[in-house]
Amino acid sequence: MKRRAKHSAAWTFWIDRGGTFTDVIGRDPAGRLHVEKLLTDNPRAYDDAALAGVRRLLNLAPGASIPDGRVASVRMGTTVAAHALRARKGARVLLVTTRGFRDALEIGDQARRDIFALDIAKPEQLYAGVLEVDERVRADGAVERSPDPARLRADLEAAYAEGYRAAAVVFMHGWRHNAHERLVAHMLADVGFTQISASHEVSPSARFVARGGMSVADAYLAPAVEKLAAGFVASTRLSLMTSAGGLAPADMFSGKDAVLSGPAGGVVAMAETARLAGLKKVIGFDMGGTSTDVSHFAG
Repeated sequence: MKRRAKHSAAWTFWIDRGGTFTDVIGRDPAGRLHVEKLLTDNPRAYDDAALAGVRRLLNLAPGASIPDGRVASVRMGTTVAAHALRARKGARVLLVTTRGFRDALEIGDQARRDIFALDIAKPEQLYAGVLEVDERVRADGAVERSPDPARLRADLEAAYAEGYRAAAVVFMHGWRHNAHERLVAHMLADVGFTQISASHEVSPSARFVARGGMSVADAYLAPAVEKLAAGFVASTRLSLMTSAGGLAPADMFSGKDAVLSGPAGGVVAMAETARLAGLKKVIGFDMGGTSTDVSHFAG
């Protein structure tokens, strides 16, 4: 006698939020699968495509709150961060860095794909403004200069008055000796900044340019990432696909994790589908409405 598989009393959802369409797959308490396909941007019909798809499958009215206990878990992959980068629709970011290093991220590491190119097109920076702090910590941790709290607070309040709400804090050697970064982060929060990406938390790397770029991207993509979790009740286990191809809880997911969320999910699905079919080498081609992703998997 075969035993029937046990299913949760609540729904489980898998969501692929793309640039053009959002696909929602739901498994009801009886184990049946249901599918909804919606336009990702359709403001006349709904505010968020993922939530709209969930509501439709749960037979809820548009805009209705999802009842506590109706949804057990949601797993989502998205290209929303990648599209925010391409369209330059992220937050207005203030870069807070060590005095003398305001141009370090723009200068970069001098890597050139075409070494003989005469007309070099420099990429647009993701930060809108720079605040230099008169601080310096040496590589061995010795404090050469400490920030002036009064001057620092005045500068941060001025930036807040200019409309900045997101900031990336990147100090020289801050990845290891982070007391100054923590001081500034605390003051930013006290002033009223809602998104603070301190480099020692975002990307604790000794490489200043890489650490700084990652921190700025994290702050820049924060608004897009925040929208992903909005609307789901606290009891819902919401997991988001990271650029590394793994799932992370929503409260541990940040802008830096989201850039390749959608493509990574596609590669994971391709590899698993190939495994089920007995294929060990496979090439993936995902042609979306906004971008096309090509991947190769061989174990």
